[in-house]
Amino acid sequence: MTADASRKLAPPERYDLAGTLGALAPIPHDRTLHCTASEAWWVTRTPDGPGRLQVARDGAALLATGYGPGAAWLLDSADAITGLRDDLTGFAEVAARHERVRQLARVHSGLRIPASGRVFHHLVAAVLGQKVTGKEAYHSYAAVLRHFDEPAPGPGPRMPLPPDPAAVAATPYWVFHPFGVEQRRADTLRGVAARAGALEAAADAAQAYQRLTALPGIGPWTAAEVIRPAYGDPDIVTTGDFHLPNTVGYALAGEARADDARMLELLEPFRGHRGRVCQLLRAAGIAAPRYGPRRTIRSFAGF
Repeated sequence: MTADASRKLAPPERYDLAGTLGALAPIPHDRTLHCTASEAWWVTRTPDGPGRLQVARDGAALLATGYGPGAAWLLDSADAITGLRDDLTGFAEVAARHERVRQLARVHSGLRIPASGRVFHHLVAAVLGQKVTGKEAYHSYAAVLRHFDEPAPGPGPRMPLPPDPAAVAATPYWVFHPFGVEQRRADTLRGVAARAGALEAAADAAQAYQRLTALPGIGPWTAAEVIRPAYGDPDIVTTGDFHLPNTVGYALAGEARADDARMLELLEPFRGHRGRVCQLLRAAGIAAPRYGPRRTIRSFAGF
């Protein structure tokens, strides 16, 4: 099963294809994902090799088609990747504890949390996104994809695979400098690449989180940004984020500013689905008022 193998999936009513699979690419315009309301393409490195997954609406069903050496693995995992293994048990009850959350859960009832099963794929973007603006993260990530450019197998739009961990681990830190990545993040990325095998072999989200946070340069923010899309964890909350506490504070309590402690306090009634509530707030485009100038975009690539 290396190409043109397909599998039909049964999505829930009002299933949000673009919104669900969009969570696989936390950095906007990630070229490993191409998504519309009716069709999505995702490319990655599977345990069996590179692969491309196409998911298209087929009447009330979804038709998943795999390409490349990783096609069989992608099709076996297609229901997880599309969020169809996402368990919403108990969410309606906890959502009812806050009127705004209840309404968002109704409006976005077709939204699911995907589980890609790929850790290093998400680690690249997460490490490059550490303590920088979204624009800086995007430009660095795009430059890394160009540098390690390897086209994904199969038809469809030209899409680059995420970098091969072995290639990243063997790359000197200074190669990343023109991409706007200083030595600290470059060394972190190289370090996790060297340990990618052990990270991918974690038995569950808890073990993966433990292994991630034991590595130099990986803290709770990065680990959460990886665990959420890789394992589809509906409860994990990203702490240490520049915007999320304010978003939660504003959405749930009308407070324009909040810290991590206040965010977790407001999310506690939704335990078990705290990450899902954050997903709903993002889907609704809710954001706290912004005060003062935007952060400056830095560039030290020429130095």
